[in-house]
Amino acid sequence: QVQLVESGGGLVQAGGSLRLSCVASGSIRSINAMAWYRQAPGKQREMVARITSGGRINYADSVKGRFTISRDNAKNTVYLQMNSLNTEDTAVYYCNAGVVFGPSRRDYDYWGQGTQVTVSS
Repeated sequence: QVQLVESGGGLVQAGGSLRLSCVASGSIRSINAMAWYRQAPGKQREMVARITSGGRINYADSVKGRFTISRDNAKNTVYLQMNSLNTEDTAVYYCNAGVVFGPSRRDYDYWGQGTQVTVSS
């Protein structure tokens, strides 16, 4: 069984910063891509940032230049540094990981429970 546990959410004023962390635990051989998604009330879940095991990174246009994703492969952990936050960043943020269990490199999608980020004006 695999668990993804996010932390670091909270309430922050516009212009402020937060750092999210997500730790994957369980019988994990390795992890391919790790990503952060978010879902605001009444909106669809959207990808915020994604990082492959090799370090290739993609960002949503709305967060480029403000958010930074990174990972520590040894700790099965992904981070999201969020700077210059604005009210439109308010959402529940979810961690996603493609977990590999066997030698084939086939991965399986796992999600965290989500952490609330609220940006006040």
